[in-house]
Amino acid sequence: MKKVKVGIIGCGNISGIYLKNCTQLFDILEVKAVADLKMDRVRKAAEEYDIPKACSVEELLADPEIEIVLNLTIPIAHAQVCLAALEAGKNVHVEKPLAITREDGKKLLETAKSRGLLVGAAPDTFMGGGIQTCKKLIEDGWIGKPAASTAFMACHGHESWHPDPEFYYKKGGGPMFDMGPYYLTALVNLMGPVKSVTGSTRITFPERVITSKPKYGSVIDVETPTHIAGVMNFENGAIGTIITSFDVWGAQLPRIEIYGTEGSLSVPDPNGFGGPVYVLRKDKNEWMQIPVTHGYTDNSRGIGVADMAYALRTGRKHRSNGELAYHVLEIMHGFHDASNDMKHYMLESTCEIPDALPMNLLTGTLDK
Repeated sequence: MKKVKVGIIGCGNISGIYLKNCTQLFDILEVKAVADLKMDRVRKAAEEYDIPKACSVEELLADPEIEIVLNLTIPIAHAQVCLAALEAGKNVHVEKPLAITREDGKKLLETAKSRGLLVGAAPDTFMGGGIQTCKKLIEDGWIGKPAASTAFMACHGHESWHPDPEFYYKKGGGPMFDMGPYYLTALVNLMGPVKSVTGSTRITFPERVITSKPKYGSVIDVETPTHIAGVMNFENGAIGTIITSFDVWGAQLPRIEIYGTEGSLSVPDPNGFGGPVYVLRKDKNEWMQIPVTHGYTDNSRGIGVADMAYALRTGRKHRSNGELAYHVLEIMHGFHDASNDMKHYMLESTCEIPDALPMNLLTGTLDK
C-alpha cells in the first residue's frame, strides 16, 4: 500500500512518542516535514528522527505532497491550526481535545465535510490492546448487557513535573479537558454515545505554585474547574459516573469499571495501551485476569494517524474520527454547563461506535 506523507506541527512535550512511532512503527506513514514556532525544536526533531524537512508552519502547509497534518500544538491553538490545515487541503489529526469550544469543533467538522477531507483527534489509546480486549469481552457477552459504569481520574495536577504547566489551569484546561478525553472516549467506544449529562464542578485551590523547572516558584491563577463530578445517561440506557480532579493528594480508586447484567469488567488505564483486564462473572467470587487479545500494548500514540492513513487509501471510516472527538468535547462542556445551570444538559451530537481492530495484526499494520 502506498505510504501517506505526514507533516507534524508542534514539537513540545508530547511530540517525542508521536515522532518515534510515525517514523519507526507504522509502515503506512512517511513523515516528510516537521514545524514549530521555535526553530531550535524543529531542527532537533528533524535531526533525531531523520525527517527531511524542518520548516515553518506556512511552508509545511504549502507542501503539496503532505496529505495528513498531525497537530500537536497546545489546546488553545488546536482549532486555528486545524482550520489552516483544512483550508490548505490537508486531512488533519489533532491532539486532544478536538477544540476548546463547541463552535470551533463544529466549524472544523463542517469545513472538512465541505472539502472532502478527514478530521481525527486523540486520544487513540482506545485502539490499544487493553481496551480492544475489553471491547471483545463486551461484544462476546462476558458481562451481559452493560448497565452502569464508573470512571475516576484523581491527582494533584501537573505543576510539580510539567515544564510549562500554566495552560492546564486556563480556559480549555482542567482535569476534564486534559484527562477526560481518555476516559470518555474509552467509555463511548465500549458503551456507545451519551444522551444527557449532569454534573458539579469547583475550584478548590484558586492559586497553584509551580515546583517544576524552569518556572519554579511561579504562581498560576486558576481559571477553570479543577474538580468535576459528572453523571452520564447513555443512549443504550446505561448510567455512568465520572470524577476528574486536580485537587486530590492521593486516592485508591479504579480507573474504569463497567457493570453488566452478567458480571463486571475492570478496564485498564485509558491513558495507556495495555492491560491488565479483569472480569468478575456473576457465578464467581473472584476477579480473573483476562489475557490481552490484541496487539499495540506499548505506547502506540500515532495509531490514530495510521488508521486515518488506511482510511485514505481504502475508503473505510477511521476510528478516532472527528464525530467521536466532537461528541466527547460536547460531553465535557455538558458537565460544566450542567453545573453552572443546575440542570441536565441534553447532547445535540451523537456518533457511531468505532469498529473493533482485527486480531493478530502484524506489528506496524492495522488492516489485514
